[in-house]
Amino acid sequence: MIKAGLGILYLCGCVLLMDAPSSAEDKPSVPCDQAVSQNDINICADLDYRAADKALNAQWTATKKVLTGWDAELEAHNKGAVEELTKAQRAWIAYRDAHCNAVGYSVWGGSLYQAVILGCLAEVTRNRTAELKQLADGIQ
Repeated sequence: MIKAGLGILYLCGCVLLMDAPSSAEDKPSVPCDQAVSQNDINICADLDYRAADKALNAQWTATKKVLTGWDAELEAHNKGAVEELTKAQRAWIAYRDAHCNAVGYSVWGGSLYQAVILGCLAEVTRNRTAELKQLADGIQ
């Protein structure tokens, strides 16, 4: 279920995934580490991205909670951690989409296009998840 504050995270990703396998195709015919057919590769890439996105959303919630706590400890005129986090996430979404679209041009028109885009989305999303975790963990 999408939380109200996370709606924007899904809006941009929907455009990129319009050609992704439909929910009826969610299972590859072989384990993903043995995928050979383009259909199976695409399905596995989609599953990988969905898992990365799910982890990102969980970390987003945890990080936002931490930053809400930071804001709660500050006087009103000093609050802004959650606002800045939200601005950063919106900017990251724009970056993610543009970056992965650019990466997709490396195989434009080829059968790997979808898998390359999804692979990029998964990698960039995992990187962002790590950044959000590091932020929530605070300065060491």
